[in-house]
Amino acid sequence: MLLLGELAMLPSDMSVREWVAHAGLDPKKWESGTSVNAPERTGEIGNARIRRALYMPAHSAIRYEPRVGAFYEKLLRRGKAKMVAVVAVMRKLLHAIYGMLKHGRDFDGEKFYATPETAPSTS
Repeated sequence: MLLLGELAMLPSDMSVREWVAHAGLDPKKWESGTSVNAPERTGEIGNARIRRALYMPAHSAIRYEPRVGAFYEKLLRRGKAKMVAVVAVMRKLLHAIYGMLKHGRDFDGEKFYATPETAPSTS
């Protein structure tokens, strides 16, 4: 409910990229002093209530939605830290919510992440 309340307050003409930036889930370049080439990270800028409201649903989705779990596991296999992978799931969930609200459809795991065995072949 908290998430829907926060998202309902956003202007209706915002794009999904603007939603992600508003929530603070987009990686930003971080430079401070001698840390000129530091890796990108999400910062404290953005709506913390949206991030908080997405955190536990991201964990539940990783555990109980097979496609979300597959996406999370793929990130871990690529060497991402667990928290980085959770934030990536949160960001992708926000994208999914945007699409669901915009098109009036239910969640579709296939659109969230097409696993290699279900992806269309290019041959």
